Order: sequence, then structure tokens, then C-alpha cells
Amino acid sequence: MAQIPSIPKGTRDYSPDIMVKRNYIFDTIKSVFKLYGYLPLETPAMENLSTLMGKYGEEGDKLLFKILNSGDFLASVPDNELAERNSIRLTNRIAEKGLRYDLTVPFARFVVQHQSELTFPFKRYQIQPVWRADRPQKGRYREFYQCDVDVVGSDSLLHEAELIQMVDEVYRRLNIRVRLLINNRKILAGIAETIGYPDKLTDITVAIDKMDKIGGDAVNAELREKGISEEAIARLQPILNLQGNNAEKLESLRTILADSPVGQKGIEELATVFGYLDVQPVATEVKLDLTLARGLSYYTGAIFEVKALDVQIGSITGGGRYDDLTGIFGLKNMSGVGISFGADRIFDVMQQLDLFPKDNTTTTRVLFVNFGAKEERYCLPLVAQLRAAGINTELYPEAAKMKKQMGYADKKGIPFVALVGESEMQEGVISLKNMATGEQQNVPLAQVIEILKN
Repeated sequence: MAQIPSIPKGTRDYSPDIMVKRNYIFDTIKSVFKLYGYLPLETPAMENLSTLMGKYGEEGDKLLFKILNSGDFLASVPDNELAERNSIRLTNRIAEKGLRYDLTVPFARFVVQHQSELTFPFKRYQIQPVWRADRPQKGRYREFYQCDVDVVGSDSLLHEAELIQMVDEVYRRLNIRVRLLINNRKILAGIAETIGYPDKLTDITVAIDKMDKIGGDAVNAELREKGISEEAIARLQPILNLQGNNAEKLESLRTILADSPVGQKGIEELATVFGYLDVQPVATEVKLDLTLARGLSYYTGAIFEVKALDVQIGSITGGGRYDDLTGIFGLKNMSGVGISFGADRIFDVMQQLDLFPKDNTTTTRVLFVNFGAKEERYCLPLVAQLRAAGINTELYPEAAKMKKQMGYADKKGIPFVALVGESEMQEGVISLKNMATGEQQNVPLAQVIEILKN
């Protein structure tokens, strides 16, 4: 017996019924992106490793999928290097390309490469798959889609407020209750400075970003491993656990970070964003969370993360401001800010909470039963007219038994079946059956169109 084929762990097939739901998510998100003046963009699935490496921190680099060079990729590697079995050095020899880890770095590469053709501020959205060599688990996949929206070429904090509004609008339309967490990397830099370890910012942020996953004790243990003293860890605790509303937390931080210019800058940036939200209020709760760090090393200002309130799952949206990302590709002073909606996690949330519309108009609305060659020829123009009216219509391809044709409609969830036999042809009507209620009526084509559109 032949072995049944399979797919790699951490990837998924998307059957038609799932794709209908996924497209509902994509279309909803895309409609909000366009509402705010963002334009579509796509970049290649693979990029040069020189583009990707060093942009995601040490941990991120380990999760890049590398692509072997074409042809005899080992031909130019000396025997002594093969014998050393140094995987990192060997990979640099035999792989020049990799699958993209996210959409932000390729976007930065695109901006630098095509800067003379773009109008700034440049606002784009991008909906494509990304790949990470992560350990597959619930809510975490090796291949998954991101829905990114970014603007580059502007320092204005209006964009941060606008992104929060977009998050609010997307999840309102999808009926998902969420909380948006916000912080600022400058505040985190100020905290590292205040506890005496400005040079350990990356180690500190990588550790505290795991707070909600592994808990405070484990975070403190990781900080000790990174060389942070007990005194500094003790000074860090009350800062990370500040209580009160956003304004009260910012006021406390002004005192705590009084001797840190970079920290004060971060505080003022967040105060400005909250000020914009005061005059453009959103329904979503926006909460200052000082444990939010986001491990990606390119963030320099505001950082965001969105959590679903009714499902235990990781963040379903995240992002932030990056002042230096295009600088590493040679284009200086090009600030940007963006967020990414995790389509796969959003799907899981909506599936678990049963939030998808029951009557999805992207599926077939009506199936014409096939009674034979004569009826088939009669029905084809009717099918064409329904399709011209924007109604998704099928004609069963052969004169099979009625039970089989009705079973086909039932399994596909087609809400109406059209029956046109000898008598209907003579009277110029269509016998339209509602599959949910069983109701059946003889009506002319114009009325069929009206019923199906409503």
C-alpha cells in the first residue's frame, strides 16, 4: 500500500471552507487598510540572507529558514571546513538566500531599493506568508500569514494613533474583544539606564518580554544568567509592576526616570499618543504595559501588542516604530511605524468563538439541478444571467440521480436549489427550493434574482 503523503510540521492545508473564512478575515482587514489610504505591495518569498541576517536579534537569526544554493552547493567548500562540522560557517558557504521571517524587513529593503519612485510618507499594506523555524505548538506555526500595514518617511506620532484606530476598527468589524498593550523602547532604555545596565538593554528586554509566558521568577532567573545584579533586579520590580491608569503610570515614570533623557523622551512620546486618543477615542482598551518589550531589535519608539480577551492565545497583532531600519540598507533618517495582524491566530480565535458569518456570500448561492440534455441547454442562459447579476451559480454537470445532486448542494452548504423540468420550461418559471426551510415556489427569473440578492 502506498504511503499517504503528508506536509511539514507547523504548516497547514487550507480547504475551501477554511479559505472562505480566511478570505473573510483578509477582506475585512484589507478594507480597513484602504480606508486609511494605504496601498498594496508584495515582495518575494525569498530574500538574500544578507538582507535578513542581523535584523531580528540573535534568537531571530536562528529561526531563519535558509535555502541551499542551486547546483552542486558543496563543490566550492574545502574538505577541512566540511570536517569541522561548523554548521554556521558551512551555512554561509552553501546558502545565500532565505525565506522571509516577516514582512517589515523586506519592506524596508523595497523602500531603499525603490526610493526614487516613491512618494513619502509612503503608506503600504502587505498580506503574504512568512516562515520561521520555530517549534510548532498551539497558535504557533512555521508558515503563517501576516497582514502588515506600515508608513515610512514621517516622524509624526499621528501615525501611532492612527494605527491604534485601525486596530480598533478591524476587531470591531470581526467582533473580537481585544486589549491593546503599548509601551515605548525609549522608556525601556531609560529603565535599563536607571537600574545601572544601559549596555544590557537587549538582554533585559528579551527577558521581560516573556513575563506573561514564564512568570516573574523565571524572568528574574534569566536576568541573573545575563549578569544583572540582585540589586538591579530588585530596583526593576516596582517599575514593571506600576499600578494606576495610563496617565498615573506616566507621571510615576517621570519621577523614576528623572535622570534619563532617553526615558523622558519615551514618556513624552506616549503622552502625545494618548493625547491624540483623547480627541479621537476608541472603544478598545489601550493599556500602558511596562513588561511589553517585543524582542525584535529594530524597534526604537512605541511598541504595540494586541491580546484577545476571550481566548487563551498569544498576541494576535503587534508592531511598533523603527527609526533605523532603512539605515542599515544605506538610507538614513527614514523613520517608520507599522503593525502586523496575525491572520492564523485571528482565524483560531474566530473559529473557537464561532464568530464567522453563517451566510457567507462568497460560496455558491444556487445550484441548478440537471435533468438531461434538453433541460441543460435551457438552463445555461439562465445560469449566465444569474452570474451576470453577481449571484454565484452552479449547474450540476450531469443528469445524475436527484438524491446525489441534492446531496451535493447540502454538503456544499448551497442555500437554494433551482429545478427546471418540462413543466417549468413551458411556463417560463424556475422552481426555487430553500434548502434550510424546504419551502419551494415557482417564480420567474427576475424574482429569483431578487430573492437571492436579498
